[in-house]
Amino acid sequence: MALGVVCALGLGLAGCGGGDGAVVGAGPASTTAATTAPPSAASPTPTPRPTRTYPMSTAPQTIPAVREHVPARGPGWRPGPGSAVVVAPGSDGLADEARLLARELGIAARGEGRARAGDVELALAPGGSGTAPESYTMTVRDGRVRISGPDQAGVFYGTRTVKQAVRSGGAVPEGVVRDRPDRPQRGLMVDIARKHFTAAWLEARVREAADLKLNQFGLHFSDDQAFRIASDSHPEVVSPQHLTKAQVRRIVALAASLHVTVVPEIDSPGHLGAVLAAHPSLRLRDARGTVARGAIDIARPQSARIVDDLLREYAALFPGRYFHVGADEYRALMADDPEASYPALAAEARRRHGSAGRVQDLATAWLNERAATVRAAGKQPKAWNDGIFRGGVVKADEDLEVEYWTGRELGARPPAEYLAEGRPVVNVNDRYLYYVLGEPNQFTYPTGRAIYEKWTPLVLRGTQPVPERYSRQILGARFAVWCDLANAQTQAQVAAGIRTPLRALAQKVWDPRPPAAPWQEFAALARRL
Repeated sequence: MALGVVCALGLGLAGCGGGDGAVVGAGPASTTAATTAPPSAASPTPTPRPTRTYPMSTAPQTIPAVREHVPARGPGWRPGPGSAVVVAPGSDGLADEARLLARELGIAARGEGRARAGDVELALAPGGSGTAPESYTMTVRDGRVRISGPDQAGVFYGTRTVKQAVRSGGAVPEGVVRDRPDRPQRGLMVDIARKHFTAAWLEARVREAADLKLNQFGLHFSDDQAFRIASDSHPEVVSPQHLTKAQVRRIVALAASLHVTVVPEIDSPGHLGAVLAAHPSLRLRDARGTVARGAIDIARPQSARIVDDLLREYAALFPGRYFHVGADEYRALMADDPEASYPALAAEARRRHGSAGRVQDLATAWLNERAATVRAAGKQPKAWNDGIFRGGVVKADEDLEVEYWTGRELGARPPAEYLAEGRPVVNVNDRYLYYVLGEPNQFTYPTGRAIYEKWTPLVLRGTQPVPERYSRQILGARFAVWCDLANAQTQAQVAAGIRTPLRALAQKVWDPRPPAAPWQEFAALARRL
């Protein structure tokens, strides 16, 4: 029976008016009157006192959904006039997280101290060796919330659960949440080279990613069309519309405060058209003298010097762990016969690597050298899968993280080959995770439904998963925004277009199991959060 009907039929029952003690965040409460003894002459008639009971709570509505919720009976928690966010004694490293959540909920931040009724308490609670570093536990009981985790990132993700639960349902349900991500790398990448995005737009996407418990934000800022971040070592390569270093530092600082790592990418030896526009003598030419679009001549020492200058400069600007060095779609290796089409490269390959040396060996050596440059700057190098070849005299460094995006290139290698070699892989499957402006080359804007219903981190290429035994080598996934036809959408349209698919990605990279909620419910929630 609906609560309104109960109230209409029993106006004498206290609590139907929704006064003190009304249920929040756990569905409508049932209201019962206490059993009283018949009045007697020896005692006054007692005043009836209602006893409120609560239905069993349900999990908070969040994206990504929490992995485990232990229900309980109780009113849950919602922010009230006396509520505050407090930091447990000895957990002062969580002060930033506390201030942010308090500001978002419109309540006080009381600093370090003991929690009171109505408060949210944040605590660092080191776990055992098997504890996932980004995990957290959230307990809602006795009118308060306690979020604990082994490090700051996990506690931060717990605050995202509180924020979303209040936004989606008005309150945080009673009970205990135990939550952790399935994969360590969960990200969004934006191609700011082909299309200029403002610093404010990028900051908004960082905040959006963090609220979805994503922890990486990629910036592809150099390509054939433009070079979009100011440079001190080579100012001549920078495009008129670009981000200043001060703007980049603000983006990086914001991301760090939200436990997001910004991953820069300078793609080479292909996709260097903007750099080569200022250094035309370094352009690669084929046997007929035709310029290979965007490709640098890797046989020339000056080519390595200018790219390494840029890698070192931006390694200092981006303090995070990773640097993406590209390696995809080098024009010389997209030819049917690279040695015949680019004889100068073939000759240099034989000179450096012996009579069996080929153009792919020269390109692999280039990749290893660029990886060594960023490694010397303290970075973990990443590279696209189509820059890492089978066979050859020179092998790609084993520690390179392979970002697998396509199987459409000449000599395409299936993802299981990289995994069988023991390589770590990140999933950037172009069938599911690519948002390409203008929808060229048979790309279509993803709605998110296919990601939500069919994709998992194991689906690296096409629609078929790799064997489960390789699961732990797949470090995670990124949703990628590519701006091939830059004017096809405005900044606002891009933000609106990626909203739901980004949320679907966040769900499946946090928990790849079949989701409990059907797509229609998820999509409706995605529109609210």
